[in-house]
Amino acid sequence: MQAYICVLLVSCVASSLGAPQLDIGSRVINGENASPGEIPYIVSLRRGNSHFCGGSILNANWVITAAHCVVSTSASSVTVVTGTTTLNAGGNKYSVSRIINHSGYSAAASWRNDIALLKVASPIQLSSSIQPVKLPAANKNQGAGLPVLVSGWGYSSYPGWTLPNNLQKLNLQLVSNEDCQSRHTGNIYETSVCASAGNGKGVCNGDSGGPLVEASSGELVGIVSWGRPCAVGYPDVYTRVAKYIDWINANAVN
Repeated sequence: MQAYICVLLVSCVASSLGAPQLDIGSRVINGENASPGEIPYIVSLRRGNSHFCGGSILNANWVITAAHCVVSTSASSVTVVTGTTTLNAGGNKYSVSRIINHSGYSAAASWRNDIALLKVASPIQLSSSIQPVKLPAANKNQGAGLPVLVSGWGYSSYPGWTLPNNLQKLNLQLVSNEDCQSRHTGNIYETSVCASAGNGKGVCNGDSGGPLVEASSGELVGIVSWGRPCAVGYPDVYTRVAKYIDWINANAVN
């Protein structure tokens, strides 16, 4: 790897390890258009009118995303958009009043504890097409081969740097952490979970913070964190949500 790179819509070199390039901030490449209301928990995080990351609705007051999306970011600069599958139209906009990044988040340590909570300034109006994501039981074992679904507005080609207007979705399977570690130089922790759809399919810049859910139950398995750009056959790495249920419950309050 030449470098680990974090990419939201700009790039910043975090460390050089002399190995293949990794990026943090990840689009859905070779996915399909999601239908309106099909993924009711997903949100677009924006600065002004510009999408920079995804997230998921936890409840009427809180959204969950990746820490690298919002670290060193003021709450007042972020807008949460719910209830749309397009970036250029539709949706309900909410100001953010508070950002809670995991205290153990470390970009230098392969983006460990890459998880954050956003509190909206006014309650999210829920409906049949705008719903909270389901959380797994604490420490639930979600192992290799589990069918999962990722969604987001990240880049749809790499290189190319074009954001799709329509929300994309992609079916993948979980791979074991051991297999994932054998493919990456960056550390794969027990709080990581990896997924792959094979060469030519995966997440890319702009999908960061978005949801990876269990295909059958809709439970939130992971949060898009980092990977090798983009869709070149390496498993993408997500924050394993089941390891953070106690942290979520302790912080997503009031």
